[in-house]
Amino acid sequence: MSKDILLCGVGGQGTVLASKLIASAEMSKGHKVRSAETIGMAQRGGSVTSHVRVGEDAYSPLIPLGKADMIIAFEPAEAVRSLPYLKKDGTVIVNISPVRPITETLKNTGYDGTEMIEYLKQKVSNLKLVDGEILTQKCGSAKALNIILLGAATAAGELDITPEDVRKEIIENIPQKFHDMNLKAFEEGLRV
Repeated sequence: MSKDILLCGVGGQGTVLASKLIASAEMSKGHKVRSAETIGMAQRGGSVTSHVRVGEDAYSPLIPLGKADMIIAFEPAEAVRSLPYLKKDGTVIVNISPVRPITETLKNTGYDGTEMIEYLKQKVSNLKLVDGEILTQKCGSAKALNIILLGAATAAGELDITPEDVRKEIIENIPQKFHDMNLKAFEEGLRV
Protein backbone atom coordinates (compact mmCIF):
# COMPACT_ATOMS: atom_id res chain seq x y z
CA MET A 1 0.00 0.00 0.00
CA SER A 2 1.28 3.45 -0.89
CA LYS A 3 -0.47 6.81 -0.95
CA ASP A 4 0.71 10.29 -1.82
CA ILE A 5 -1.40 13.14 -0.44
CA LEU A 6 -0.69 16.81 -1.14
CA LEU A 7 -2.34 19.49 0.99
CA CYS A 8 -2.25 23.09 -0.21
CA GLY A 9 -3.59 26.40 0.99
CA VAL A 10 -2.46 29.72 2.37
CA GLY A 11 -0.93 30.62 5.70
CA GLY A 12 -3.27 30.33 8.66
CA GLN A 13 -5.68 27.78 7.17
CA GLY A 14 -4.32 24.79 9.09
CA THR A 15 -2.80 22.76 6.27
CA VAL A 16 0.18 21.72 8.39
CA LEU A 17 -2.03 20.47 11.25
CA ALA A 18 -4.21 18.50 8.82
CA SER A 19 -1.12 16.87 7.28
CA LYS A 20 0.22 16.00 10.74
CA LEU A 21 -3.10 14.35 11.68
CA ILE A 22 -3.03 12.25 8.49
CA ALA A 23 0.60 11.26 9.07
CA SER A 24 -0.02 10.41 12.72
CA ALA A 25 -3.09 8.29 11.87
CA GLU A 26 -1.10 6.39 9.24
CA MET A 27 1.83 5.83 11.63
CA SER A 28 -0.60 4.57 14.30
CA LYS A 29 -1.58 1.87 11.81
CA GLY A 30 2.07 0.87 11.47
CA HIS A 31 2.64 2.48 8.08
CA LYS A 32 5.89 4.15 7.07
CA VAL A 33 5.28 7.90 6.52
CA ARG A 34 7.41 10.71 5.15
CA SER A 35 6.21 14.29 5.11
CA ALA A 36 7.43 17.80 4.39
CA GLU A 37 6.03 21.31 4.35
CA THR A 38 6.82 24.22 2.08
CA ILE A 39 5.72 27.25 4.03
CA GLY A 40 7.19 30.29 2.26
CA MET A 41 5.49 33.52 3.32
CA ALA A 42 2.83 31.71 5.34
CA GLN A 43 2.52 34.37 8.01
CA ARG A 44 1.50 36.85 5.33
CA GLY A 45 -1.07 34.71 3.55
CA GLY A 46 1.44 33.03 1.25
CA SER A 47 1.23 29.51 -0.16
CA VAL A 48 1.60 26.53 2.13
CA THR A 49 2.07 23.03 0.75
CA SER A 50 2.36 19.81 2.74
CA HIS A 51 3.41 16.50 1.25
CA VAL A 52 2.42 13.24 3.00
CA ARG A 53 3.78 10.01 1.55
CA VAL A 54 2.71 6.67 2.96
CA GLY A 55 4.20 3.26 2.23
CA GLU A 56 7.45 1.39 1.83
CA ASP A 57 8.19 3.12 -1.49
CA ALA A 58 8.18 6.58 0.13
CA TYR A 59 11.93 7.19 0.15
CA SER A 60 11.63 10.95 -0.23
CA PRO A 61 9.17 13.23 1.56
CA LEU A 62 8.39 15.20 -1.62
CA ILE A 63 5.76 13.91 -4.02
CA PRO A 64 6.98 13.82 -7.63
CA LEU A 65 4.92 15.61 -10.28
CA GLY A 66 2.04 13.49 -11.55
CA LYS A 67 2.10 11.08 -8.59
CA ALA A 68 -0.31 12.47 -5.95
CA ASP A 69 -3.30 10.22 -5.30
CA MET A 70 -5.13 13.10 -3.66
CA ILE A 71 -4.90 16.86 -3.37
CA ILE A 72 -6.67 18.46 -0.43
CA ALA A 73 -6.94 22.13 -1.40
CA PHE A 74 -7.92 24.78 1.10
CA GLU A 75 -8.28 27.45 -1.61
CA PRO A 76 -9.24 27.25 -5.34
CA ALA A 77 -6.16 29.00 -6.79
CA GLU A 78 -3.87 26.82 -4.69
CA ALA A 79 -5.67 23.75 -6.07
CA VAL A 80 -4.97 24.89 -9.62
CA ARG A 81 -1.36 25.72 -8.75
CA SER A 82 -0.86 22.21 -7.31
CA LEU A 83 -2.66 20.34 -10.10
CA PRO A 84 0.57 19.22 -11.85
CA TYR A 85 1.21 16.94 -8.85
CA LEU A 86 -2.04 14.99 -9.35
CA LYS A 87 -1.85 11.60 -11.01
CA LYS A 88 -4.27 10.66 -13.75
CA ASP A 89 -7.65 9.84 -12.17
CA GLY A 90 -6.47 11.25 -8.82
CA THR A 91 -8.90 12.91 -6.41
CA VAL A 92 -9.13 16.61 -5.57
CA ILE A 93 -11.02 17.85 -2.52
CA VAL A 94 -11.28 21.65 -2.74
CA ASN A 95 -12.75 24.38 -0.60
CA ILE A 96 -14.66 26.64 -3.01
CA SER A 97 -14.32 29.72 -0.78
CA PRO A 98 -11.40 31.84 -2.03
CA VAL A 99 -8.82 33.69 0.01
CA ARG A 100 -8.18 36.98 -1.73
CA PRO A 101 -4.45 37.64 -2.02
CA ILE A 102 -2.93 40.98 -1.03
CA THR A 103 -2.50 41.88 -4.71
CA GLU A 104 -6.27 41.49 -5.17
CA THR A 105 -6.97 44.07 -2.49
CA LEU A 106 -4.55 46.49 -4.14
CA LYS A 107 -5.73 46.09 -7.75
CA ASN A 108 -9.27 44.70 -7.35
CA THR A 109 -8.96 42.15 -10.15
CA GLY A 110 -12.28 40.53 -9.28
CA TYR A 111 -10.83 37.22 -8.05
CA ASP A 112 -13.60 35.16 -6.47
CA GLY A 113 -12.37 31.62 -7.17
CA THR A 114 -15.10 30.90 -9.75
CA GLU A 115 -12.73 30.72 -12.70
CA MET A 116 -10.45 28.33 -10.80
CA ILE A 117 -13.35 26.03 -9.87
CA GLU A 118 -14.52 25.93 -13.50
CA TYR A 119 -10.97 25.02 -14.59
CA LEU A 120 -10.84 22.21 -12.02
CA LYS A 121 -14.20 20.89 -13.22
CA GLN A 122 -12.77 20.62 -16.75
CA LYS A 123 -9.47 19.01 -15.72
CA VAL A 124 -10.29 16.73 -12.77
CA SER A 125 -12.61 13.76 -13.17
CA ASN A 126 -12.72 12.95 -9.45
CA LEU A 127 -13.47 16.33 -7.88
CA LYS A 128 -15.27 17.02 -4.60
CA LEU A 129 -16.30 20.62 -3.93
CA VAL A 130 -16.64 21.75 -0.31
CA ASP A 131 -18.35 25.00 0.69
CA GLY A 132 -15.99 25.83 3.53
CA GLU A 133 -17.66 29.13 4.31
CA ILE A 134 -21.04 27.58 5.10
CA LEU A 135 -19.59 24.61 6.96
CA THR A 136 -17.24 26.67 9.14
CA GLN A 137 -20.22 28.87 10.10
CA LYS A 138 -22.07 25.72 11.21
CA CYS A 139 -19.06 24.83 13.37
CA GLY A 140 -18.73 28.32 14.80
CA SER A 141 -15.16 28.99 13.66
CA ALA A 142 -13.28 29.59 10.41
CA LYS A 143 -10.41 27.67 12.03
CA ALA A 144 -12.38 24.44 11.58
CA LEU A 145 -11.82 24.40 7.79
CA ASN A 146 -8.83 22.06 7.97
CA ILE A 147 -10.76 19.44 9.93
CA ILE A 148 -13.80 19.77 7.63
CA LEU A 149 -11.59 19.11 4.61
CA LEU A 150 -9.94 16.21 6.43
CA GLY A 151 -13.42 14.76 6.98
CA ALA A 152 -14.27 15.14 3.28
CA ALA A 153 -10.97 13.49 2.32
CA THR A 154 -11.58 10.60 4.72
CA ALA A 155 -15.10 10.10 3.34
CA ALA A 156 -13.73 9.99 -0.23
CA GLY A 157 -12.13 6.65 0.64
CA GLU A 158 -8.73 7.43 -0.88
CA LEU A 159 -6.90 7.56 2.43
CA ASP A 160 -5.99 4.37 4.23
CA ILE A 161 -7.47 5.66 7.48
CA THR A 162 -10.94 5.39 8.95
CA PRO A 163 -13.09 8.08 10.52
CA GLU A 164 -12.36 6.49 13.91
CA ASP A 165 -8.60 6.76 13.26
CA VAL A 166 -8.98 10.50 12.63
CA ARG A 167 -11.24 11.07 15.64
CA LYS A 168 -8.57 9.43 17.80
CA GLU A 169 -5.88 11.72 16.37
CA ILE A 170 -8.02 14.81 16.96
CA ILE A 171 -8.47 13.86 20.61
CA GLU A 172 -4.78 13.04 21.08
CA ASN A 173 -3.26 15.97 19.16
CA ILE A 174 -5.59 18.94 19.61
CA PRO A 175 -6.07 20.69 22.98
CA GLN A 176 -9.11 19.41 24.87
CA LYS A 177 -10.93 22.76 24.83
CA PHE A 178 -11.17 22.45 21.01
CA HIS A 179 -12.27 18.78 20.86
CA ASP A 180 -16.02 19.42 20.50
CA MET A 181 -15.62 21.99 17.72
CA ASN A 182 -13.14 19.85 15.78
CA LEU A 183 -15.11 16.63 16.16
CA LYS A 184 -18.22 18.48 14.91
CA ALA A 185 -16.17 19.88 11.99
CA PHE A 186 -14.94 16.40 11.13
CA GLU A 187 -18.50 15.05 11.08
CA GLU A 188 -19.59 17.93 8.81
CA GLY A 189 -16.74 17.04 6.43
CA LEU A 190 -17.68 13.36 6.41
CA ARG A 191 -21.18 14.31 5.20
CA VAL A 192 -19.98 16.38 2.22
